[in-house]
Amino acid sequence: MERVVVGLSGGVDSSVAAYLLKQQGYEVIGMFMKNWHDTTGVLKGDCPFDDDKQFAEMVARKLNIPFEFVDLSDQYRQRVVDYMFSEYSKGRTPNPDVLCNREIKFDAFMEAALKLGAKYVATGHYCQKETITVNSQPMYRLLAGADPNKDQSYFLCQLNQQQLSKALFPIGHLHKPEVRKIASELGLATAERKDSQGICFVGKVDLPIFLQQKLKAKKGKIVEIPLQFYEQYQKPLADDLKAISAPYKYKFSDGIVVGEHQGAHFFTIGQRKGLNVGGKAEPLFVIATDIEKNIVYVGMGKKHPGLYRSGLYMKPNEVHWIRPDLAIKVGEKLQVKARIRYRQPLQDAILHSTESGYYLNFETPQRGITAGQFAAWYIEDELIGSGVIAE
Repeated sequence: MERVVVGLSGGVDSSVAAYLLKQQGYEVIGMFMKNWHDTTGVLKGDCPFDDDKQFAEMVARKLNIPFEFVDLSDQYRQRVVDYMFSEYSKGRTPNPDVLCNREIKFDAFMEAALKLGAKYVATGHYCQKETITVNSQPMYRLLAGADPNKDQSYFLCQLNQQQLSKALFPIGHLHKPEVRKIASELGLATAERKDSQGICFVGKVDLPIFLQQKLKAKKGKIVEIPLQFYEQYQKPLADDLKAISAPYKYKFSDGIVVGEHQGAHFFTIGQRKGLNVGGKAEPLFVIATDIEKNIVYVGMGKKHPGLYRSGLYMKPNEVHWIRPDLAIKVGEKLQVKARIRYRQPLQDAILHSTESGYYLNFETPQRGITAGQFAAWYIEDELIGSGVIAE
């Protein structure tokens, strides 16, 4: 009987994943991981660790499977949270959930699971895996979850073939209501539990307070950029990849001061909350930040041109192919479907590989392309690669 360790999080998805594996004849062990001790900036009543552990134990008891506990908070702090602080300090916006999957769940956690003699590690992610043969070697395909509202393949966009070889996604073929139905028919304690929100395993966080542990508050100006600013820009030529992908560059004199902020590194592109500037016909949105000069640039209205771009650039060493056999060489291009954030509908795009890196050009301009986030690209419903947005 093959042994599987399921990452029990105290939520309904991982609970049903454990049940289904047991039904399939695996020897199942439930393992709960603690990834965070500090509650600074965590919203009151939203530090879910104790509750989560209790629920995970209740599920293990109900399913009659062994329950293990592992503390990975040191690795999580070093590999995810320190990286977050470092990225925010540079004016970039990281995605801690993608990192948590690459560095913790499918690395440090997987290591702990393999020490227990497990052949596989399973999670409650809504995505699917398929094995094919390429050059007489097994190749693992990462496919979107069957539930279009819950597809979580994006969060796994940095996994490699080795990690996928040991991963199982037992609920990927189901829709969320079906998962809840199975849990309630089994009488699992997690059946009606709300889905967790916020940073992977930290809980809901008041981000500025959380970041102020390492990043100091620093007063600066909020500068509004008027629509006239964009009249000087001509549409770049279709083959000028660099121009298409470059963000607008602003300077203080391009706009008017409309308010003050507590630190440009606390803001991200597309953000509306926390600006505290009133008296405008439409809401203001962050369109750029200048960390060195501590300026936050804003534009009025959600259609403001500063929010939209048709392309993005990724450095050559920050692009990762889940399917290395499909990687394109310098000078080649690939028609793909892509997204720049979780839950965004897939967009038609062309990926170009050049000497200086990769460019992803969208058929339709995209809102809120943000440095530090991950762009992921698909062929049909298979996620084949991803990269860190450089600018």
